[in-house]
Amino acid sequence: MGQSTETKEMIADFMENGFLNDIIDMFKNNRKLFAFLGDLIADERGRVRIGTVALVEDLRETYPEELAGAIHGIAKSLKAANPIVRADTAYLLGVINNEDALPYLSKALNDENALVREAVEETIAFISDLSEEIGTN
Repeated sequence: MGQSTETKEMIADFMENGFLNDIIDMFKNNRKLFAFLGDLIADERGRVRIGTVALVEDLRETYPEELAGAIHGIAKSLKAANPIVRADTAYLLGVINNEDALPYLSKALNDENALVREAVEETIAFISDLSEEIGTN
């Protein structure tokens, strides 16, 4: 467990310091790191959360299964104490754009924070609209 914690901390610190390309390479070479996405989006440091979104944007076309597998861990942050983390989590789930996120997002529709509710609503609409487009083509 110690090595796992150290790895997460190292990735978050690299992310905060702007080493996104190094992190992207790490994820490409070790698919087990996708399990850390939930912890990264829950980080209180804004640069880490922004980097996490950029990371997923870079990886989403090539690694959709790995990202789908990370949805449950990511969705836990929809219950974070910090409303900015909750909103960023909703946005990240939209970037992943997988219907598996919809049940988690639906549970967050009544969030006490208006920013979070708006992010959740937009993400649900985005995922649902794309799902309908795919289904009709």
